[in-house]
Amino acid sequence: MDRSDKIKLTLPKEEWLGHGNLGCQGCGGTLALRYTLKALGKRVIITIPACCWAVIGGFFPFTVFKVPSTQIAFEATGACCAGIEAGLKAKGIEDVTVLGWAGDGGTADIGIQALSGAVERNHNFLYICYDNEAYMNTGGQKSGCTPLGARTTTTPVGTRGYWKKSWKKNMPEIMAAHKMPYVATACISYPEDLIKKVKKASAIQGPRYIHILAPCPTAWGYSPEKTIAVGRLAVESCVFPLYEIENGIYKITKKPTKKIPVEEYLLSQGRFKHLPNELIEFIRKNVDKEWEELLKKEQH
Repeated sequence: MDRSDKIKLTLPKEEWLGHGNLGCQGCGGTLALRYTLKALGKRVIITIPACCWAVIGGFFPFTVFKVPSTQIAFEATGACCAGIEAGLKAKGIEDVTVLGWAGDGGTADIGIQALSGAVERNHNFLYICYDNEAYMNTGGQKSGCTPLGARTTTTPVGTRGYWKKSWKKNMPEIMAAHKMPYVATACISYPEDLIKKVKKASAIQGPRYIHILAPCPTAWGYSPEKTIAVGRLAVESCVFPLYEIENGIYKITKKPTKKIPVEEYLLSQGRFKHLPNELIEFIRKNVDKEWEELLKKEQH
């Protein structure tokens, strides 16, 4: 008897990624795409720019993808999605999800122009940013989504404290400002929530955006087996809240029953070990402020 016959499974059984991917041990980005494809099924075309997933999938002629995929220039994910969507429309094909799949660098920095343009033109596609909070494919350099205080290879601590000095870009709010029909956040540590949001997004017409937190043990500085735990700490400390915005209406999908201290999340990772207490307190106050603002948005 198959093990799945004995226990109640909450996730789809189908796998649209094969074995032997080239992700690091404990890679959150690998889980993110695996769950996303479980939600979308086989009628999907993926567009991937330069990012970790440009490598994880394997090199020609070997690939882990069981669905069509294309790799394009770093800045072009939004434009490529728009082109594929227009081509499918011209052929009268309506049951294929066009998926833009990019990291935070290719979304918040290099690819934001093409993404914003495609959304403004109201192309029908789903864009997902898997956010590991730096350019991990090329050595862990700072991105626009790297959080304040983080050590990266381009924001080293050294003797002068050159850690990240600016706040992380709030991409979900930037995309919500485009008045898209659906924007959401998700985390690989909550796969049921993630899959539910991807399924909902796939059924909506027009541009849709989901921002997935994908912890990276290689650059964040924790042991690979702790990826799920670190993601949960991000959500339960309200550093990374889970919510969705459907036609402008906010809904928080995970409210911690007992919010854990922000420093518990920060000090679980080597990239924050250098932070002085006053900066940790500064970050905590900002997390609390943004959580209160999110609660107010949900009430309106």
